[in-house]
Formats: sequence, C-alpha cells, structure tokens
Amino acid sequence: MSVAASVVIILVALLHLYFMVLEMFLWDKPAGLRAFGQTPASAAATKVLAANQGLYNGFLAAGLTWGLWLGPAGFGVKVFFLACVLVAGLYGAATASRKILYVQALPAALGLVLLYLSRSAG
Repeated sequence: MSVAASVVIILVALLHLYFMVLEMFLWDKPAGLRAFGQTPASAAATKVLAANQGLYNGFLAAGLTWGLWLGPAGFGVKVFFLACVLVAGLYGAATASRKILYVQALPAALGLVLLYLSRSAG
C-alpha cells in the first residue's frame, strides 16, 4: 500500500507541476487557451492572476515532493499538502468548474486514503 500511496502522490505532484506550467507560462498560448477554455482577450486580462495561481500550484508540488523525499518521516508533510490540494480542489469545483473535483480533489483524496492505509498496515 505504501508504494500505491507514493505513486498517487507522485502523480498529484506532477499534475500540479503541469498546472503551474500552464498557468505561469502557457496561459495565453494555444495550450493554455485550450486547457482553460479562454479567449485570447480574457487570457491577456487575467495573465498575472493565473501566474500567481500557478506559483501556488508549484508550491503544492514542491511540498508533496518534499514529503516523499522525507520517506516515512514525511507522513505529516504529505498529509498537509494532500489536504491543501483536496481543499483547493473542492473550492475550485464549487466555484469554477466541477471538472476540478475529478482532476484535483479526487486524486488528493485517494492519496490521503492510501497514505493512511499504508500507515495502519505498517
């Protein structure tokens, strides 16, 4: 179960690195416009806000990576950052797009469940 938890945490971290790149560097480029359903005008008007949001996604990825790097001693770090991702995903699903529930919140919740199961099994 520990391996499954680590795999899910790695995937969540990689997703947030991808979000960071989309929001910080590709927001007003074709890939960013497609990913977020933006028009060039709306992307230009929100580019600075998106870059700020991307930076936060980068911090989430960094925190999850840090927790993995710490190994078993990083349990609390992994829980904290997965919980942050989960809350952000729930808020995003409630305020922006239901799709965020499946892309962000669900993987974080799965990671938390697997993390706790691996802890109780070990």
